Amino acid sequence: MNVELEGKVVIITGGAASIGLSISKALIEAGAKVVIAARSNEAGEYAVKLLGDNCKFFQTDIGKDEQLDNLINKTITMYGKIDILVNNACSYGDEGSATNRETWLETLNINVVSAAILGEKLRPYLKESKGNIVNIGSISGTTAHVGRWAYPVAKAAMEHLSSSQALDYSEDGIRVNHLRLGHIWSAPFNGLTENNQEHANKTTAAYNLVGRVANPEEVANTVVFIASSKASYITGAKLNVDGGYSILGPERKDPLMRLLSEG
Repeated sequence: MNVELEGKVVIITGGAASIGLSISKALIEAGAKVVIAARSNEAGEYAVKLLGDNCKFFQTDIGKDEQLDNLINKTITMYGKIDILVNNACSYGDEGSATNRETWLETLNINVVSAAILGEKLRPYLKESKGNIVNIGSISGTTAHVGRWAYPVAKAAMEHLSSSQALDYSEDGIRVNHLRLGHIWSAPFNGLTENNQEHANKTTAAYNLVGRVANPEEVANTVVFIASSKASYITGAKLNVDGGYSILGPERKDPLMRLLSEG
């Protein structure tokens, strides 16, 4: 049994579904006690049923400070400490340049502001446990995407938040790291392809070096590592979990010079 996180208490936002559920499962398999904060009662209760006694769920709207306080108080009452925060919840609200103010504010609030507020509220507990924060970002935070504004801007802001947290929280012995996710088999990909992962693999193959989308377990395994003592000297990092997407330039895998010569 993998026990890299034996006895650790983890709060994960958005940990009841999609990539978040896989992260929750991997954390528990690594020995952690996981507290899921999510808005959906149905998804949260399903996660607890699936993952067992080491998984707890507290319905939480992370955009509301009083609900964050309730989440923290219940976790401390139950376990007496908090070791790790995984800021995974996100809002995909985005209509490109036509995004209205309400959607802009919601997307920024969930992806950035709530992660910052929750991290600060947990700071004294993470200081005591010499814990760490893992922020789940995206390649969208570093690359412009056609027709998408609010979500990429929010993820770019989250990257800088991670740097700011790592810097200021270092005095308390708290590590903070940021994972840039690429194309992951998840709820958005499932919906866009009508649950056709083979099609997703084929379509995304030119955009990364591995030639497929990642399975959510591959993200989860990276979270377990970066949150564990095996990564004790890693803080302020921006770790690409993207199959090589980030190193490909505009030519992707097709060299322009060869294509020109073949013309």
